[in-house]
Amino acid sequence: MSASELIIKTIAFVKEKLNDAEGGHDWFHIERVYKNALLIADGTECDLTVVQLGALLHDIADSKFHNGDETIGPKTARLFLEAENVSEEIILHVVNIIENISYKGGNFEKKFSSVELDIVQDADRLDAIGAIGVARAFNYGGFKNRALYNPEIAPVTNMTKEEYKKNNAPTINHFYEKLLLLKDKMNTEKGKEIAAQRHQFMELFLSQFYAEWDGLK
Repeated sequence: MSASELIIKTIAFVKEKLNDAEGGHDWFHIERVYKNALLIADGTECDLTVVQLGALLHDIADSKFHNGDETIGPKTARLFLEAENVSEEIILHVVNIIENISYKGGNFEKKFSSVELDIVQDADRLDAIGAIGVARAFNYGGFKNRALYNPEIAPVTNMTKEEYKKNNAPTINHFYEKLLLLKDKMNTEKGKEIAAQRHQFMELFLSQFYAEWDGLK
């Protein structure tokens, strides 16, 4: 099977698996991350097939929707790739990307490193910021029935991985606990460039949000 045929099959598999997924973690999220990854990878020396597969399979079974089980995603990806007779070298690389891509409170140390992981991680983080990031944050907050904002609940910016996973604070807090921190955690030059623009949009959004909240605009 050619690389292009494998990507087409992977896209079909992911679309089917995520058919009923929450709006911020559905096929369209995967598609945006995939496009971001291709944009960042352009002109970079990397294994493009690994980048494509990593982007397409990175959220195939997000632990947030599987009782916190972080093993389901890598297992699901591995089973699919094995069924498609993909080499063990590529499978292992893709699984390592899936296992090391998440933010997890910002205190998670990657146990694996590669150019391909850097690209896919940046692509995923870009989809968490800017206009799309704002939309996804409130979509997920609504999904979890969280308050929009509560001035009496301050953000916690230095959570452990466990605290981050259990956090149920208002959606605005998520900007300070994750989204506004991502700009300085990008890996690639292209990722940093795009993140700077999206970060600025979020700052403008928050300024307008607080002005409206306080009845000033």
